[in-house]
Amino acid sequence: MKILLVEDEPKVASFIKKGLEEQAYEVDQAYDGLLGVKLALQNEYDLILLDIILPNMNGLDACREIRKHKQHVAILMLTALGTTDDKIIGLDAGADDYLTKPFEFKELLARLRALSRRSTDNNNGDRIGIADLELDLSKKTVTRAGKLISLTAREFSLLYYLLRNQGRVVSRVDITEQVWETSFDTGSNVIDVYINFLRKKIDKEHSNKLIHTLVGMGYVLKEQDKV
Repeated sequence: MKILLVEDEPKVASFIKKGLEEQAYEVDQAYDGLLGVKLALQNEYDLILLDIILPNMNGLDACREIRKHKQHVAILMLTALGTTDDKIIGLDAGADDYLTKPFEFKELLARLRALSRRSTDNNNGDRIGIADLELDLSKKTVTRAGKLISLTAREFSLLYYLLRNQGRVVSRVDITEQVWETSFDTGSNVIDVYINFLRKKIDKEHSNKLIHTLVGMGYVLKEQDKV
């Protein structure tokens, strides 16, 4: 697995890089946002670890710039800015996950494993869909009514999980365990944020809504006119 680490604090960057390499990850490194974007666009990475407070270009702008060109590379924000609003801003910028400093290295590894799951599925050429929505697992593409929809890595994984369980109500706990593989604070609204992201991209322009909320129970992916 090839990782790009964009972190301007030398001690933190060295600690993370050394730890990842000990786990057999291949790591490239950048100390500012502009170089991070340049490397991200020039090379192919499985995952990008991106600090927010960076010289020359902050991590949020760097994330947005990367997302303009590469939709499916997984991006994990590493930052000391840990309020709920900070997390939502990071996710809105295109990040797939958000880890607040200080963190335990084993939690970082768990997040990396969760984000890399989408790359380890061996069902090449596998397509799954409902109504006029189709997800191609091997090409990592999603279309609705023939129109290509750009999703982040986390949005893609969430949609895939919903499609695999279409017609069945899945709870926020189910989604956390199966898509994130890690725990959130009980007050976290990250799942709701991502469901809303998907709704805007999948359902907003269509009368047949596919993503539905069952208050107090969870979410279900089904055609609007079907029970």
